[in-house]
Amino acid sequence: MLQKLDFKPGFNKQATESGAESQWVDGDYVRFRYGLPEKIGGWKQLTVAQETLPGVVRSQHAFASFEGEKYVAIGTSQGLFLYYEEGFYDITPLGTQLASTCDFDTVLSSTTVTVNKTGHGLEDGEYIVFGSVGAPGGFSLTTTFTDTAFEVKNKTTNTFEITTPIAAGAGATSGTGSATITPYISIGPTFQTYGYGWGTYLWGNSTWGTARTVSNVILDPGNWSLDNFGEVLVATVYDGQTYTWDSGATTPRAVRASQSTTNFPTTNNPTATRITLVSDRDRHLFHLGTESTIGDTSTQDPMFVRFSNQEDLNTYLPTATNTAGTFRLDTGNKIVAAIQGKDYVFVLTDLAAYVIQFVGPPFTFSVRQVGTNCGCIGQHAVAYANGAVWWMSGEGGFFVFDGTVKSLPSLVEDFVFTTAGTNLGIQYQSSDIVYASPNSLYTEINWFYPKSGSAQIDRCVTYNYSEKVWTTSSLARSSYQDQGVYDLPYASEYNTTNTPVFSPISGITNKWGASMYYAQETGVDQIDSAGTTAIAAFIRSGDYDITMKKSALGQATGIADYRGDGEFFMAVRRFIPDFKFQTGDAKITLYISDYPANTAASSPLGPFTVSATTDKVDTRARGRLVSVNIENDSTGQTWRYGTLRLDAQADGRR
Repeated sequence: MLQKLDFKPGFNKQATESGAESQWVDGDYVRFRYGLPEKIGGWKQLTVAQETLPGVVRSQHAFASFEGEKYVAIGTSQGLFLYYEEGFYDITPLGTQLASTCDFDTVLSSTTVTVNKTGHGLEDGEYIVFGSVGAPGGFSLTTTFTDTAFEVKNKTTNTFEITTPIAAGAGATSGTGSATITPYISIGPTFQTYGYGWGTYLWGNSTWGTARTVSNVILDPGNWSLDNFGEVLVATVYDGQTYTWDSGATTPRAVRASQSTTNFPTTNNPTATRITLVSDRDRHLFHLGTESTIGDTSTQDPMFVRFSNQEDLNTYLPTATNTAGTFRLDTGNKIVAAIQGKDYVFVLTDLAAYVIQFVGPPFTFSVRQVGTNCGCIGQHAVAYANGAVWWMSGEGGFFVFDGTVKSLPSLVEDFVFTTAGTNLGIQYQSSDIVYASPNSLYTEINWFYPKSGSAQIDRCVTYNYSEKVWTTSSLARSSYQDQGVYDLPYASEYNTTNTPVFSPISGITNKWGASMYYAQETGVDQIDSAGTTAIAAFIRSGDYDITMKKSALGQATGIADYRGDGEFFMAVRRFIPDFKFQTGDAKITLYISDYPANTAASSPLGPFTVSATTDKVDTRARGRLVSVNIENDSTGQTWRYGTLRLDAQADGRR
């Protein structure tokens, strides 16, 4: 007889497959809507020229100018970039110009140029620009050098090489031309790793002033805080300085972010800050984990907070006539994350949660601790959606603040946080790269994280706050921007070995890897420079076993009307598929086993290809336990599963 198999929405990865009867236990690239599982939407590379960015994207922020021009600011481990009208623009701030000028060795018909600069101090892989260029031999156009950035290669103490967009012509020779050299600012490591270095925070580790001899200190990856002050982008390098970029300026995309942006300077800002944030309603610029003495990086305190005068990005000295000020948080070792809430700034240390609200002079802000033992795991591991703040804790678990701090129950918690046996939970040594973002199209919060043994993000855990269910996937996004300014979410994917396709930097190599940039939730496939690729979504249920009514055995019926939960084998002769919608084919596999400890095997004749017109599928399967797997593996396919019906009958106890 037909038996209806209903499964609860969400994944249960805490129980065994046998213990999770009537539940889903695994899947990839699926979500739940209206209680039913479906394949997630596809993604498409955004840029027309299929450009990719150098390094790994660590932060992004969408905003618009007063004239309605839409931008996404993108901070990578190598620079600061803009996405605008299907193209990338390099607005990375520049560092300090090297003293004195250089000259060039050029070779006829070669794009390799040797730069002669005594004691330049540059490293391979750094990006530089030239200024005050006198054309070297073989190059008649100074624009070859003045309009392009270059990657440093094959450096020695007094020389290095660059690769030019065009080859040297007649007149190529040694020691000709001249130029100044200015490097890009330093952002930090591409990977979060253990390191040696010279110390951390105020006083370091091991003997002051000497290099550590053991690798026991985590070096945080290069990161960014990105926000907007009206139409002005505010960008801060993690543990570094703050820069601005004005979208309302004349030819803004031809101008780099700087500390001297007209009308929006940051020259008086702290020089070492973990995180910055603009408070939306009252418009103060917060520096969190910053210097107690501005300009003295040795006074950086990971729990110290400084805020600017209202409507003023560059005034921090408190006076009787302004609202600038400071305070220090007291619970925790460091400020980890901060985000704008409805009418408050929400700050998370490694141990506690704080709400900061504007109250006006003379105190300017009230500071309330609202939670303990709920610290955040990483700078971007917090999101705001549906009137609440959501975050992943470094102590294991998830939390929400909607007026009070609450722990979020989860049936995937062990899968995410525990490494035991074959389960690969989060890589805690790379936890600062965890990235959280809403996907408001589907009432979801995504946390992208690296599994054990990984230095980069390769997993995702998702909470659907309207369905109140959890899922996991292998969707690997180093950053994610919710829809709002743009109609779709935008996200980045990092590849450690790819060479960036990015013409503003000449001679770029794969030293730092490359980041793809996608529009999410569009179509049903992955579309990029490699073509169209299927998204192999699947979902698998826990084990189902058959029971037998006493009446079927010729016994009286009563309250205990079932006998033998898991005692009987079953014979499955057919099943009736049920999909709410389906494009293309889906594959259904019945996995059969006799005992929970056995490895389940596909039933005979399976897997079964099911189209939108398939009424029933005949099969022959026998076992004590059966589970259902639904998947697709070809382009153009998507589905939402309904209810499966099995023709299953008891078949003895043997």
